[in-house]
Amino acid sequence: MAQSDKPDSLSYRDAGVDIDAGDAFIDIIKPVAKRTEREGCLSGLGGFGALFQVPQNYKEPILVSGTDGVGTKLKLAFDLNKHDTIGIDLVAMCVNDVIVQGAEPLFFLDYFATGKLTPEVAAQVVEGIGEGCVQANAALIGGETAEMPGMYKSGEYDLAGFCVGAVEKSKIIDGTKVKAGDTLIGLASTGAHSNGYSLVRKVIDTYEVPLDTLIGGKPLSEAVMAPTKIYVRSILSLLKQVDVHALAHITGGGIPGNLNRVLPDDCHAVVDESSWQWPALFTWMMETANIERSEMYRTFNCGVGMILVVDQADVERSISLLSEAGESAFVIGEIKDGESEQQVHIV
Repeated sequence: MAQSDKPDSLSYRDAGVDIDAGDAFIDIIKPVAKRTEREGCLSGLGGFGALFQVPQNYKEPILVSGTDGVGTKLKLAFDLNKHDTIGIDLVAMCVNDVIVQGAEPLFFLDYFATGKLTPEVAAQVVEGIGEGCVQANAALIGGETAEMPGMYKSGEYDLAGFCVGAVEKSKIIDGTKVKAGDTLIGLASTGAHSNGYSLVRKVIDTYEVPLDTLIGGKPLSEAVMAPTKIYVRSILSLLKQVDVHALAHITGGGIPGNLNRVLPDDCHAVVDESSWQWPALFTWMMETANIERSEMYRTFNCGVGMILVVDQADVERSISLLSEAGESAFVIGEIKDGESEQQVHIV
């Protein structure tokens, strides 16, 4: 730009930022947040900080926090222009991490960043976040909207979520009760949830697979965008009636990389892969791209989104209660005595 072409002054709008975007986002999120209110909410949206009181039924509450994103599943949301369930994924990834320590999710905050706010897209994302919070009984009490020109391609955005829960100190689940003879119960996933999507996209791109290809009777687009299962209500209900020794949320790293996190050093787990059926998406990916079975287990949940460790005497009751709560629950293995080079054996 020549010296004479320089403007006399610049404003924030000249930088490509809509200074009213924050207010617009607040207008979008307020009615959604209202729908998620629960005991403990003390303030509405719009303040510098969100206030929440730990419910008084807790005698010695321990706060448990979790944060996560949705990963490259967002790229498929952009390609498909489908944004109504990605918020459920965001909430699920956080609350499922909190529940494994026995904590009840209390409240949730989101971070939404984009180059230029598109209210229609933002509204769909927020509605999904609200739905996820309703499923988890967590209050959506705040968040942050960042409009950053030049950081994101047109039509793209990024998401992060933050959840805080509470558990009685005496009821923290940390795996210390796990012992030889305990049984592993798997809870069915709804698909790939929000992990392994770099490989999912690589398979689709490398083999030029149309997104309307039928996989297990459903379009591939529907299979890859199925929202992450939220296990909060069913597990909280179970914890009131059964002494669960450990819980593992099966995310990146699959069963081997997550179940081992809750096992004592003197025990190992044996998982029987014949005890459940893989969803069609995983079988299709493995066969299409000739992916080794071990790589599938290392990358995806392969149909098991959560694993519970319970005493053998509590197995039948646990599966019955979980089934009544709407879960597909099944025995997938057991805990064995003795150290092992691999703490999780899939046989």
